[in-house]
Amino acid sequence: MRLITYRDALREAMAEEMTRDNRVMLMGEEVGLFDGAYKVSQGLLKQFGPKRIIDTPISEAGFSGIAIGAAMMGLRPIVEFMTWSFAYVAFDQVVNNAANMRYMSGGLINVPIVFRGPANGGVNVGATHSHTPENLLANMPGLKVVCPATAYDAKGLMKTAIRDNDPVCILENTILYNDKSEIPDEEYLIPLGLADVKREGKDLTIVAHGRAVITSLKAAEILEKEYKISVEVIDLRSIRPLDEETILKSVRKTHRVLLVEENKPFCGVDAQLAFLIQEKAFDDLDAPIARVSAIDAPQIYSMPLEKLQLPSPERVVKAVLAMG
Repeated sequence: MRLITYRDALREAMAEEMTRDNRVMLMGEEVGLFDGAYKVSQGLLKQFGPKRIIDTPISEAGFSGIAIGAAMMGLRPIVEFMTWSFAYVAFDQVVNNAANMRYMSGGLINVPIVFRGPANGGVNVGATHSHTPENLLANMPGLKVVCPATAYDAKGLMKTAIRDNDPVCILENTILYNDKSEIPDEEYLIPLGLADVKREGKDLTIVAHGRAVITSLKAAEILEKEYKISVEVIDLRSIRPLDEETILKSVRKTHRVLLVEENKPFCGVDAQLAFLIQEKAFDDLDAPIARVSAIDAPQIYSMPLEKLQLPSPERVVKAVLAMG
């Protein structure tokens, strides 16, 4: 086992898959000469050369379309968005072309492509650079969506995504890039659609994804230490496909559930989870389903106010205590 950062885990996954399969390539703004805006692709240009690490113009719609065409012709591109906020100008390519091609071709044409990059607030970059569109992407049949919370998960999910024959969207969090996890020396993959019980408990279930998992784990420690409340924390890891079984099993054990996400609440991922739980485990609930999400407003530029806008351990603890 060795300890590496989330950033290094993503880089290792891409490098290993590019070494294993010469059809894998990376393209995006500043991924080559500049080593990536967040240094996720650092050293890859030197290792694999400019034909496989491709610096693109500032034109997300253009290079996303090129990558989708390349995938349809047999390559396996990885597209880096400097932020998922910039991917909005490429949504026609991502959600209309990449997502629908296999279905509309009757299964004759696959689109084995990975779209990846940061999707988070909390770093004081304003509303136009802070979107978390996992709910929008997951709404589109044909797209797979994952949100790793740890370096271990980031590497395993990235390798699986690159090998998948469908388009996979990986939403990362810049605040997590320096977080470290232990990973094994041998190769491993994490299946898409498999949640992880990050912490076992018996009194209440918290379901979260992305950085909200880390927030929830910190809250669970406080609740255990100060209030003797045993909290189980479920990390979705994969938004679509969704691991319903792990969620429902935990809810049926604890009989209370709090949903935590950094997404906005209206039509958020947790809205779907709440419907799922009340539809399939209503009789197992001893209290109404509760939620903690980002405050429903464009991302605030002011750093002190932005910290209040996003879920915090204190907000999670308060929500748990309010459930009775």
